[in-house]
Amino acid sequence: MIGVSGLGAEAAAILGAPPMPVALGALGLRTRRRKAQGTRLRRGGETRACLSGPIRNASARGLHARPPPRYAAHMTSPFRTHMDAALAEARAAAARGETPVGAVIVDPATGVTLAAAGNRTRELLDPTAHAEILAIRAACAAVGSERLPGMELWVTLEPCPICAAAIAAARIGRLIYGAPDPKSGGVEQGPRIFDHPQSHHRPEVIGGVAQAQCAALLRAFFAARR
Repeated sequence: MIGVSGLGAEAAAILGAPPMPVALGALGLRTRRRKAQGTRLRRGGETRACLSGPIRNASARGLHARPPPRYAAHMTSPFRTHMDAALAEARAAAARGETPVGAVIVDPATGVTLAAAGNRTRELLDPTAHAEILAIRAACAAVGSERLPGMELWVTLEPCPICAAAIAAARIGRLIYGAPDPKSGGVEQGPRIFDHPQSHHRPEVIGGVAQAQCAALLRAFFAARR
């Protein structure tokens, strides 16, 4: 039997040991895993909350909570997917000979789709007729405003810099995209429009929703044209 003082103050704080003699076997010092349930560790003058789960060599290196994912707000808020509707627009665009990208704009408060569009650059002879731009134009006309605060834009491919700038100008609340675009993307790739100091608005961004389906559609489209 030894007292808490024999363990060292830091080890006692991690284990939450009571101020009374405790057997070594009861402390489980020979096991490699210990679970901290709401334990708090005082380190470097700060009080850090410990996460539940296995802790290894905590007394030697301290406890550090892993930072949350960059875009994780959707994990704790109501989240209904509309990517299937965007994929339908992308397939329709492919049938017209356009790059298969589709977009829909939804009011998350009501679940109503305000606009849906696919690429029409060739059909309209308009290099700006991307799915996102056409959907934003239609949604703005539907609500009678040049801005769409609180609305969600679902698109099958990461928006290009032009579309990202239009999303910021429209003050769209949340952007959800499917496949990343390392070549022409403007959100997580290239210029990263929303991170630019001159961007007046930054929506919540969620990437990788239905990524496999969105990417497969694009690969099949371009493979058929090679």
